[in-house]
Amino acid sequence: MNRPKKRRTTLLRRLAVRVATGLALLVLIPVVTAGSALRASYAGSPARDAVTRGRDAVWLGHAWIDGRRGEADLARLKRRIGDTGIRDLYVHAGPLGNDGTLPASAYRNAAWLIGAVHRELPGVRVQAWLGNKLVTGPGGAGLWLGSPAARAAVVASARQVMRAGFEGVHVDVEPVPTGDAAFLALLDDLHPVVRSAGGVLSVAAQQIDPLPSMHSAARVMGSKKWWTQSYFGKVARRVDQIAVMSYDTALPWENLYGGYVARQTALALEAAPPTTDLLMGLPFYHTDTWGHQSRAETAAAAVRGARLGLSREDHGRQRFGMALYVDFAATEADWRAYRSQWGVRG
Repeated sequence: MNRPKKRRTTLLRRLAVRVATGLALLVLIPVVTAGSALRASYAGSPARDAVTRGRDAVWLGHAWIDGRRGEADLARLKRRIGDTGIRDLYVHAGPLGNDGTLPASAYRNAAWLIGAVHRELPGVRVQAWLGNKLVTGPGGAGLWLGSPAARAAVVASARQVMRAGFEGVHVDVEPVPTGDAAFLALLDDLHPVVRSAGGVLSVAAQQIDPLPSMHSAARVMGSKKWWTQSYFGKVARRVDQIAVMSYDTALPWENLYGGYVARQTALALEAAPPTTDLLMGLPFYHTDTWGHQSRAETAAAAVRGARLGLSREDHGRQRFGMALYVDFAATEADWRAYRSQWGVRG
């Protein structure tokens, strides 16, 4: 009497297993395909002359201009970078206020640092790294670029740091959603101001869609991580230097991460005009979160990936470099990877 019921239960279970298997395959197949593509991107050898062009940079923490760093620290930094291709120091001089203003007390030791760098590291520029968290409307706990008054205040802050002796302004405001017109308007206002003061305008850039419309899918999940390649190009054309934050990828293995950096490098080279310095970010930090696995996101993998991307996409590009994030978290292995694979001048 119970056999038909048992048969129906068995059939339903089998159907459920098949549906679950089918759904798993729908997810698994593109993941496996993407993983294979990233591994392939990491294969091979970079060109032997894919080495520093003398346009590299390093992000430096606030301690350099608030009195915590001194001559002994500068001597150590000189030993680190004196014979490398590092030309720019992005020194944290902010953060900007939520209204775009910047108190002079935030960079009170800037004169000492700029003078000491000019003395000990001639040819190296000191840029003011200015940033804040972006919000999507007025009244939030962050900077709203949709406000013309806030953008004008950021421009005034740029004038302020240039008068203090900095040789450039490095803008790092996050997250910028792809297509954001207010960010482009800010760069349009900033560039002539910084250039007229004899400086360079640089920007920390988000990653480019690794797959078509990835930014759209990410937005559905509440993320503004990726820019379209077209938007990346619009940003790059408005600045003198663009540094891709090519880390925090959530990838679990080193070869996948290195392949991802190779792909990001190729995409960025396609989009950035030859008149703009393009720098690929190297992870010089080791905190582990869901978005950053330090065992996978190594400086060595990033350097090799960037070299591979450069070798394949635009071997002769001279306005290209690496940007090291960040000095106070770096290890000996990080510096060794940069110096041995890319950074020491011949």
